[in-house]
Amino acid sequence: MLESKLCQAVIKAVHALYGLELAEKDITLQKTRREFTGDFTVAVFPFVRASRKSPEITAAEIGQHIKDNIEEVFDFNVIKGFLNLSLSKIYWLQFLNNNFRQTDFGFTTSKENEVVMIEYSSPNTNKPLHLGHIRNNLLGWSVAEILKANGKNVVKVNLVNDRGIHICKSMLAWQKWGNGETPETSGIKGDHLAGKYYVLFDKNYKTEIADLIANGMEKESAEKQAPLILEAQEMLRKWEAKDDAVIQLWKRMNNWVYEGFEQTYTRMGIDFDKTYYESSTYLLGKSIVEEGLDDGKLIRKPDQSVWADLTEEGLDEKLLLRADGTSVYMTQDLGTAHLRYHDYQPKQMIYVVGNEQNYHFDVLKLVLKKLGYNWADTIQHLSYGMVELPAGKMKSREGTVVDADDLMDEMEKTAYEKALELGKIDDFESEDAKHLYYTIAMGALKYFILKVDPQKNMLFNPTESIDFNGHTGPFIQYTHARIKSLLKKALDEIKPADAEIEMLPKEKEIIRLLHDYPSIIKLAGEGRSPALIANYIYELAKEFNAFYQEITILKEENEELRNFRLVLSVFTSNIIKSAMGLLGIAVPERM
Repeated sequence: MLESKLCQAVIKAVHALYGLELAEKDITLQKTRREFTGDFTVAVFPFVRASRKSPEITAAEIGQHIKDNIEEVFDFNVIKGFLNLSLSKIYWLQFLNNNFRQTDFGFTTSKENEVVMIEYSSPNTNKPLHLGHIRNNLLGWSVAEILKANGKNVVKVNLVNDRGIHICKSMLAWQKWGNGETPETSGIKGDHLAGKYYVLFDKNYKTEIADLIANGMEKESAEKQAPLILEAQEMLRKWEAKDDAVIQLWKRMNNWVYEGFEQTYTRMGIDFDKTYYESSTYLLGKSIVEEGLDDGKLIRKPDQSVWADLTEEGLDEKLLLRADGTSVYMTQDLGTAHLRYHDYQPKQMIYVVGNEQNYHFDVLKLVLKKLGYNWADTIQHLSYGMVELPAGKMKSREGTVVDADDLMDEMEKTAYEKALELGKIDDFESEDAKHLYYTIAMGALKYFILKVDPQKNMLFNPTESIDFNGHTGPFIQYTHARIKSLLKKALDEIKPADAEIEMLPKEKEIIRLLHDYPSIIKLAGEGRSPALIANYIYELAKEFNAFYQEITILKEENEELRNFRLVLSVFTSNIIKSAMGLLGIAVPERM
């Protein structure tokens, strides 16, 4: 990579001139700001002590040494203590010609031993996926693709939370008030049907609590003694005891939900290499806890509950098994982590989970370490902020959740109306038009969510996301379609650009942006941030549109210049398609 070569050139110059030994980490190399002349800038202040000269003289000496020894650098200038290096036109044209047809430009060859496991989605089988799951899924899938582009051998996994008290609530409500209703008899998607009964449980549970409070019971006691919650707890105990009737009901309702989830994942463009189920891992978790108890690493309290004492680590005690012997989330996460590590021996296990679970993952790592599992350090929590709609936060238990399916329906409807209004589907056959506004809708949804730094909370505005002229997915999709239309009209063969042409500043800026793509992929992988890719590709699309508006391409009379601009267009369209692909966004050939 050129950046590394330039850093090495600085290291050699400083050593030759001043006898100072440096490493790449000691060099601050950045793109030159637009208001200055140059391509890369080096801060020379750290070398002044060794040179015993002013920053300006030090920079000039280092610049001359680099210019004399690195053929890519044809000039330099000094602004105070900053050395601005300018690359030769030949370098930029060779870069363009060598890479403009490469569809995998910027990608690193996969290393089989660099196994990284990334978990995302992790739904509960008592309700459908919602807006929060959309951010989780899009973020997890995109990070997985970005890590693949960085040469990692990525395993994408899902953990289905298919057991526990919340699942029993839906089951109990259906048992009481379902009257045999199924997805087939009701016409309701399976995950939505389970969610309907989860909400119904909560509604009736609250009524029971209110009645108990009205009869003089304290609120906390009423919540624990309401008949419905006691029945749900009893159902959970029966499930763990493998009661046949409860297990059959559980399997039946879960299968409804799995079918519903799969439809949503397919529509969203999300996939997994392996799915784990908590019902299969919680027993392993319990056995790990029992072993830790036998080894004296955990403690059993008088009520028979089992805890990990993390006070020496600066936390508190953590419950691992309830007094009645049933497991908690932490128990099953211990089992799941153990199983995954022994399935794949990953160098990293990344969990994509909201920031409200930061403490949970701190505890998970500490408990595993306490139990003697050295691979606990492979666990990383990719923590992300909450997502809201303009109307406010979602509350699934109150039945006001924004379902992923409903949101995607609304996005497609809005995309259709926008495309119709702007005349973008006038020349399309019915099926092609339907596919186009689906592509626009998903592009708008994914881009709007992924352009935000994962750690930040965000407000998702569906209407704002479908704008063909803003910082949006449809704007970038339209830019790609515009380039494809341009290239289709260029009937002659596009060949490497001639070395004699003179580049305009806008053309060079586009090449510089294309040149940045590998480093952007690297940074996005290191930071687990699709936002870096999203915002980069917006800058490229914006720059190309300005170039397209102001500079003649097809009607350029100079054949070599015309060809150069077409080469630039081909490279740009390839990078747009590649970068959007890392975000899970399709780019149409025409719009």
